[in-house]
Amino acid sequence: MMLADPSKKYRRMYQRVDLPDRQWPNKEITQAPIWMSTDLRDGNQAIFEPMNMDQKFKMFQMLVKIGFKHIEIGFPSASQIDFDFTRKLIEENHIPDDVYIEVLVQARDHLIQRTFEALVGAKRAIVHIYNSNSPTFRKKVLNVDVEGARALAINAAIKVKEYAAQYPETEWVFQYSPECFSATELEVAKAACDAVTEIWDARPDKKVILNLPATVEVSTPNVYADQIEWMHRNIERRDGVLISVHCHNDRGCGIAASELAIMAGADRVEGCVFGNGERTGNVDVAAIALNMYTQGVAPNLDFSNINEVIATVEECTGLPVHPRHPYAGDLVFTAFSGSHQDAIKKGFEFQKNEEIWDMPYLPIDPKDLGRDYDAVIRVNSQSGKGGIAYLLESNYNVVLPRRLQIEFSQVIQQHTDATAKEISADEIWNLFKTTYVSIKDKNYVAKNYKLSDENGNQIIDVEIDIDGETQHLRGEGNGPISAIVNALQLPIDVLNYEERSIGSGAHAKALTLVELQVKGTGKSAFGAGIHDNTVTSSIEAIFACTNSLIEQGLLSTSDIISEAV
Repeated sequence: MMLADPSKKYRRMYQRVDLPDRQWPNKEITQAPIWMSTDLRDGNQAIFEPMNMDQKFKMFQMLVKIGFKHIEIGFPSASQIDFDFTRKLIEENHIPDDVYIEVLVQARDHLIQRTFEALVGAKRAIVHIYNSNSPTFRKKVLNVDVEGARALAINAAIKVKEYAAQYPETEWVFQYSPECFSATELEVAKAACDAVTEIWDARPDKKVILNLPATVEVSTPNVYADQIEWMHRNIERRDGVLISVHCHNDRGCGIAASELAIMAGADRVEGCVFGNGERTGNVDVAAIALNMYTQGVAPNLDFSNINEVIATVEECTGLPVHPRHPYAGDLVFTAFSGSHQDAIKKGFEFQKNEEIWDMPYLPIDPKDLGRDYDAVIRVNSQSGKGGIAYLLESNYNVVLPRRLQIEFSQVIQQHTDATAKEISADEIWNLFKTTYVSIKDKNYVAKNYKLSDENGNQIIDVEIDIDGETQHLRGEGNGPISAIVNALQLPIDVLNYEERSIGSGAHAKALTLVELQVKGTGKSAFGAGIHDNTVTSSIEAIFACTNSLIEQGLLSTSDIISEAV
């Protein structure tokens, strides 16, 4: 079966731009735009199970830590959990003074009222209204003409201004999005935007945000850049406007479209950290920011511990970061080709005394992202790593996380280099247990423990041996993992935790895999526990991982802070 004749089914959805003297092709990106994260709104709308309050709060804290100053936290007029989350951030004073929270609301009176109720008491807030002006929406969704669509925007702008006046204690910023801008006639989009900025009295000391989204990506990136430059040149009150872009990735060109839009005059970029969002996603902010970084432009976002960011995003969204994802993927700094390996090794010989990063196959220094050179220097064949993973899964039902696969493959490589012999599945399994399980008895040794519940929390009392000295520790948490970590009182965070059954029937055991990171270092280690009891397996994995960090010199037994129970 062949594809249908596209000329009979599809048509161009955008207006050609008459811009013969376009300037953007000769421009370069020399400074970062204002970044706006929509992970908690657009990104949250696009996952199987929307984030709960705890996940939303963890994501918000991460976004603040990365350095976002504009954070769209939700749609409080349409979602009770978004309303409650907005109140939580305001009432519990979680919003830094230099951060603007942003909320989205449709251009409808009662929803605007509800939105302002959610924002009472906020220090700084962006109220973001939108309506579509595109021909498709005017005809098929809204049943209005051009004037009717503009009237929707005007009415909403007036209502927003009236409600904001009732709360003078808040520093208000207004944002308008002509939804489906890239599929709207430019004159129609401009007229709606000009009407809104006039109502809001846009001026240099009171800037209005005009967000010009590629709600659905309908053109090549150069056409979108032309549209942005046309608006940049032609809208009224330009000195009182921040032009924002919000590119989706339907054609796979969201990053390119956003970068060209910056060259064309955009001041602000909206997107999700790793490109989550409706359909094919929003633009990938981390990729754009790190693209700038590799060109010597400060992105004003901190991805120096990208593994921690990945862990948080994956936990909160339930979506994995692809191993080939730009900059963030587990495999992007690993060369499996022999010629690539040779070039990288030779490049490192020259790189030692150079200040400017100039390496074969590595556009960015992995250490700038909190990664190390291990996977780059010791490159293994795909079949070698894949074979190890296959033998463990098929023989023992053990599925290792991607980063642990890479790390353990190096242990196997060292073994096979030393023995120059083929390694069996049993030998691989025994080497795994020696490396990641038996180390639980090396430095910190758990003797016994008692788990109890108090006020809905888990309490653990544990007796441990530290270099021959017995100590009694107590920890509290929302589960046994957090309780034991809190009991140890070490500068560690749990990056990853996985549990599965190995064996079957009466012989089944719990296998727990844990990855711990030393705070402030970006360094982590894996540990594993195997036991009939799942809690015991988890505790043993924590101790194995802690001991591995000690063996690597990343923790010291003197780090522990304890009190006798």
